[in-house]
Amino acid sequence: MKQFPLSRLLKVPEHSFFLFGARGTGKSTWLRQVLPGAPYFDLLETTLQLELTVSPGRLEALIGPRDAGQWVVLDEVQKIPRLLDEVHRLMESRGWRFALCGSSARKLKRGGADLLAGRALTLRMEPFSSAELGAAFDADAAVEWGMMPVVAGKGELAPDVLSAYVDTYLREEIKEEGAVRQFAPFVRFLAVAGMLNGQVLNAQNIAGEAQVPRSTVDGYFELLGDTLLGFPLPAYRPALKVREVARPKFYWLDAGVARACAGLLRDPLAMDWRGAALETLVYHELRVWNTTAGRHRPISYYRTGGGAEIDFVIETRKRQPGGKARVVCIEVKHASRWKRQWERAMRDMAASDDIVVERQLGVYRGPRRYRFGDLEVLPLEDFLGELHAGRVF
Repeated sequence: MKQFPLSRLLKVPEHSFFLFGARGTGKSTWLRQVLPGAPYFDLLETTLQLELTVSPGRLEALIGPRDAGQWVVLDEVQKIPRLLDEVHRLMESRGWRFALCGSSARKLKRGGADLLAGRALTLRMEPFSSAELGAAFDADAAVEWGMMPVVAGKGELAPDVLSAYVDTYLREEIKEEGAVRQFAPFVRFLAVAGMLNGQVLNAQNIAGEAQVPRSTVDGYFELLGDTLLGFPLPAYRPALKVREVARPKFYWLDAGVARACAGLLRDPLAMDWRGAALETLVYHELRVWNTTAGRHRPISYYRTGGGAEIDFVIETRKRQPGGKARVVCIEVKHASRWKRQWERAMRDMAASDDIVVERQLGVYRGPRRYRFGDLEVLPLEDFLGELHAGRVF
């Protein structure tokens, strides 16, 4: 079995922070690695959870004597939202810094996380990125099975691991936490949503497929967002004198998780699915770089009413009075040969007088780089290298 590096791109900030991420993304491993001397409290431990639920004030005694500025780690903090009041007090009275880890922001939103507004940063742990895996990165495996740390290096066991992962999510995040009123409809929805990875959302159609009310679909997607399993990709609407699609797309956190939810772990993947899986991988890498490099630029997609589409539009500068927005455009294709017609939407946007396209990039699975005027076509691995070297945006 391959051994994968544990070094992650995410860095420990100077201030207290929340660390959110879906189960299995390596949050606990990272915290133990980067804060090795800090007291570590895992709130999944039943006796500790019970004690601090009944008496949150005992946290100070459990931590013991520590100098101001020292770190304390609370894992699965969403299990006891009330504990944040005590954390707030200890930040102020003792000057301790807290690393607050959780797989879901849902309970904290309802249980008082706002009490720490301005006192704790928010970080997010994603699945492995290509830059973290280095020479161990396998693009074919990433498209087939995703980039979750729990799957990396598992080989033929990947389908079983992903199936168990989704079962654990349903059991621990959804059923035991009482996240939905009825469990069976959510399971049906999950299967439908798994098939829609990388597609524009039509809640009415999804409701019909999953046999749930239209209003319920919005709540289910919100739940996927709260548990950090999926991300909406908003539509970019620069008003370029054409009718533009406004509805968001939905991408799962990871192509392997989407495949498990869709029930496709034992089936060969169709080319359309591979295309969506590759887009999922690229969107993941864009998010990781955007966050860890401190860029924090808006990422969206663009589609006209006539069907012309750009997979990813990164706004590097927003439109201001007297100025134009500036963007980087990226089109992704799971193909070994690049077709020039795939460039049309990017070139049309670049030709507009209302926006500045700083860079046009095609990303594909072929071996060669091309330059067609202002447009560059890069093999996937070359693109990822450029991205993490800071040369894309």
